[in-house]
Amino acid sequence: MPDAQDRDDEQLLTALGEAMRARREVPEWFVETGKNAYAWHNIDAELAQLTYDSLGDPLGDSLGYSLGDSLSDRERAAAVRSEAASIRALTFTSAGLSIELEVGEGSLLGQIIPPRAGTIEVHTTAGVASSPVDEIGCFAVTPIPASPFRLRCRTEDGADVLTGWITL
Repeated sequence: MPDAQDRDDEQLLTALGEAMRARREVPEWFVETGKNAYAWHNIDAELAQLTYDSLGDPLGDSLGYSLGDSLSDRERAAAVRSEAASIRALTFTSAGLSIELEVGEGSLLGQIIPPRAGTIEVHTTAGVASSPVDEIGCFAVTPIPASPFRLRCRTEDGADVLTGWITL
């Protein structure tokens, strides 16, 4: 007759076997999604905040003024009569650098300020694509991502900056 210790061991082994079988039934993509949800992939990247969007500033950018500057009546009248720019401009700022973007016909044109070489990564739900940043800080992304995206800039001097998610 088995003693209490043997019964406990058998119950433990049975429970362990059931847990192992249940684990094999969970699809691998589901496990990977769960791990990625809690992983902090960009721990070293500095976050850049959106500090300018021409979509919300119809007068200031076309005249070179910020919304806080006072415009004369003549300047305001000229701005009202002028056509709206077909290019959208965005600026993301971090402590170490700024990323300036222009959204044009089919491409994003950008520059890193202060200028320096590196790479720019475009992160979307479909994956990551990278483009070179030349020595004067300029880059192009073609085509414009169709879904929300974020940019990660890594410069040759070690800066690593990540924007928030962008929807155009």
